[in-house]
Amino acid sequence: MASDEYSFKAFSEHAFYKEVNQALVDRAHLERGWTVVDVACGSGAITALILEKIRGAREAMVIGVDMSATAIREAGEKVAGVRDAVVDFVQARAEEMSQSIKKAVDAVVFCNGIHYIEDKPGLMTEVYKTLKPGGVFAFNTGFFDGALPPETVKYYRRWMMKALRKLKKEYNLRPEHSKVESRVQLTADEYIQLLEAEGFQIKSKEIYPGRVTEQGWIDLSRFSDFATGALPGIPLSTASDVLVESLKETFAELEEKAWPRNWLTVVAARP
Repeated sequence: MASDEYSFKAFSEHAFYKEVNQALVDRAHLERGWTVVDVACGSGAITALILEKIRGAREAMVIGVDMSATAIREAGEKVAGVRDAVVDFVQARAEEMSQSIKKAVDAVVFCNGIHYIEDKPGLMTEVYKTLKPGGVFAFNTGFFDGALPPETVKYYRRWMMKALRKLKKEYNLRPEHSKVESRVQLTADEYIQLLEAEGFQIKSKEIYPGRVTEQGWIDLSRFSDFATGALPGIPLSTASDVLVESLKETFAELEEKAWPRNWLTVVAARP
């Protein structure tokens, strides 16, 4: 099925991706017995990291939220063997989580997805309403204004120029000019301002360095949200194929194995 073929699962299993998300979960200081919401839980990789922090106490619970039925199924399979914590999944949009989660929770974790949310002030309100007083909101993103180390900008430009030329030459297609929300990137300070405007107290802000391998970029290019975001208006299968082919050519020319990329990592608390 196309939904399986273009899912996030393959990318989420890469060691570098686990590393940056483990860093976020560690910095959130989740405690055993907490109830934690895993927003945009995807294939369950982050759900599993959260469980390692909170499991072993009778009250421990993770609530995975995702709008994709495929993602929820994959996440359920990922954590199917857990016996010392409650795991529940809710099919819902992140912007509507408080309508689906009826009790206040200890923490909300949002790994590498906040950049997709169009109404970010609305999301902050939803998170605030979902948390207990003193509750923690932790998120990271590899798509913000500052994600690209200066020396890598030329890599991405070369990749995208190749993709655009290939689209024109082989398919006679051009992407739509309008930007999808994942390409409208905020700075770290703008995220902090949104949190503080909602009333959150900032506990930590960090730029965490990572390195995305060639296979990582290939798997990301086969993820529907990334492919349609990079080449908006292009049919998914075409966008994905063109991105992968152009990426392989770029890596071969540059003789690189991985590209550095920064992740913004923020932990805040509801007073």
